[in-house]
Amino acid sequence: MRTARFAGRSALVTGAGAGFGRATAVGLARDGARHVAILERDASRLDAVCAEVEAHGATALPIGVDLRDATTAALAVEQTAVAAGGLDVVISNHVAMGDEVSFLDGTDAAWEHELSVNLTSHYVLTRNAARVMRDGGNGGSIAFTASVDALGAEEGFTPYCVAKAGLVALARVMAVELAQYRIRVNCVSPGPADTPGSVELMGEEAMEHFRTKGFDGVPLRRLASVDDIAEAFLYLSSDAAAYVTGHNLVVDGGLTSYAYRVPEGQG
Repeated sequence: MRTARFAGRSALVTGAGAGFGRATAVGLARDGARHVAILERDASRLDAVCAEVEAHGATALPIGVDLRDATTAALAVEQTAVAAGGLDVVISNHVAMGDEVSFLDGTDAAWEHELSVNLTSHYVLTRNAARVMRDGGNGGSIAFTASVDALGAEEGFTPYCVAKAGLVALARVMAVELAQYRIRVNCVSPGPADTPGSVELMGEEAMEHFRTKGFDGVPLRRLASVDDIAEAFLYLSSDAAAYVTGHNLVVDGGLTSYAYRVPEGQG
C-alpha cells in the first residue's frame, strides 16, 4: 500500500540492484521519496531498478560504483547530494561474501577484501553522508544491513561474521555521536533469506526446495522475503521510528530466540 511517509525526501541505497536493496529502493519511491539514488556495482542491473523506482513517481539517480574504493564512495555521496539537493535517508546495504573456508585455512587476502567491502566502505560512505546531513540541518536516517551472523558464528565465514559485528558497533557509535544533529543510525539483521545472493551460495535447486517445502532452520519455518527485510528498513527510516537510534533490529523468523532441543533418542 502506498503511503507518503517519505514525501519530499531524498534517499541513497547501496547494493540496490537486487535483493534487499532493490526492494527497499522501490519501497522508498512507493512511499513518496522524491529522489532515490541507486548505487550498484553491476551496472547492468541499474535500468530495471530505475524503471521500478520511476514508476512510483520518484526520480531515480543511477550510479554504477565499486564501493571498495574510498574515493569513489565519497564521490557517490557527493553526486547524490548535488543532484537531489540534499540527503535524508541512507540504506547502506552492499556486501561481499566469500567462499566457505575454515578459520584455519583462511587467507589474509580474503580477510582484507571482505573487511574492505563489508565494513570499511560502509564507514566511508556513511561518514560522508552524515556530513551532508549535518550540514543540511534537517537530520536524517542511516541504516546498515548487518546480519544474524553479527550475533554468533556461521562456520566457514569468519571475515563476514566479524565485519557484520563491526557494522553493529559502528552504528551504535554513530548513533551516539550524531544524535546532536538529529541523525539516527540503526541496523537491520536479517536471518536466512531468499535473495539472489542466497541462490548463488546455495544453488537454485536447494532454494526452490526451501521455498516449496519450508525452511526448518527457523521457528517460522520459512526464509525471509526481500520485502520482509525492506519493510524493516522503511520503518527505521521513517518518522514512526523517530525515537529509535542505535538499535539492531533482528528480522530472523525467531532464529536467534531459539536455544536447542535434545535430539530424539538421546534424552
